[in-house]
Amino acid sequence: MPAGQYDFEPGQEMQHDTSPHKLKMGGQLRAVQIASAVLCYSRMLFFQFYPTFQRFDCKVFLTEALKYFNGSCGTVMIDNTSVVVLRGTGADMIPVPEMAAFAERYGFEFRAHRIGDANRSGRVERPFTFIQKNFLAGREFTDWQDLNQQARHWCDRVNRTYKKHIRAVPWELFIAERPYLKPLPVWVPDVYRLHHRIVDVEGYVAVQTNRYSVPTAWIGRQVEVRESKDRIEIQCGLRESTIRHERVIDPIAKRVTLPEHRPVRGQGIKRTDPRPEEKTLEQVVPGIADYVAAIKKSGRRYITIALRQLLRMAREYPREAFLSAVSEAAHYGLYDLDRLERMILRRIAKDYFQLDPQKE
Repeated sequence: MPAGQYDFEPGQEMQHDTSPHKLKMGGQLRAVQIASAVLCYSRMLFFQFYPTFQRFDCKVFLTEALKYFNGSCGTVMIDNTSVVVLRGTGADMIPVPEMAAFAERYGFEFRAHRIGDANRSGRVERPFTFIQKNFLAGREFTDWQDLNQQARHWCDRVNRTYKKHIRAVPWELFIAERPYLKPLPVWVPDVYRLHHRIVDVEGYVAVQTNRYSVPTAWIGRQVEVRESKDRIEIQCGLRESTIRHERVIDPIAKRVTLPEHRPVRGQGIKRTDPRPEEKTLEQVVPGIADYVAAIKKSGRRYITIALRQLLRMAREYPREAFLSAVSEAAHYGLYDLDRLERMILRRIAKDYFQLDPQKE
């Protein structure tokens, strides 16, 4: 069979794909994912590096690529990757709704090449070897920011270099193609992932194994976390200020602490007011204030957790059985709440698990 070729009109198609490679970063050999995008008519190239490549990373990369090209083609050709594909292959491919909505925002649609027809995405496949043998060869990088900045500058240089296989300079072809690209929206929003977290007892919020500090007054409260390309934004309620951190790209269980979130030694918060759980207990069961005070003096490490457990039992179990068990526990100096709960269960066993003598 004779060899064929694919011809593209200006602004018709952009091809996108990823490929795993290894490079030196911070003095170590690292496995990374190269994400690449190529305008099929002008051969303009743009690529970036990521530790993993999920839908969030895909949207981040494509946003950066469209901003680099200052427009989008009508079609973005992809491999049959689960990052974009919901079901089907080739012409029958249906994208994930999240990715379809992203494509609609920028005026293009995802298409996948037929399985086995790798030449259909040849424009983006070829540069991976070129990147590995030219950009990565002999280079070392300090961090992800340094790596991707060098990649962007390298793209600027090679896109203005004459290419023998096309007998042209990509930048000069791009000048002719640019009027055919679909313009970007007036406002290009940041790509982000939304998380909901509970601030842990140490005053941190976990995102992708990394932990970010918040004010100690937020301990135990639910917060909303917005993870974008470069930032972590944490919001607690509508009246609280937003906490911003630089995002740690690698999932390395790192702690990121702002100085204002940790008081100077000896000047920590002195808890003089009752905890919220203690106030609620006084309202729900006014008669156990002495027992609560004794629990606080018993030297338990996590008083807040103990008060929450006691509050749960006060709400779940009959009041008479609960108060009777608390009275007996206080008499004998028992502050093990698991044992207190067993005492309550023994008291209610006869009331809730009676057997009918006539059926025995």
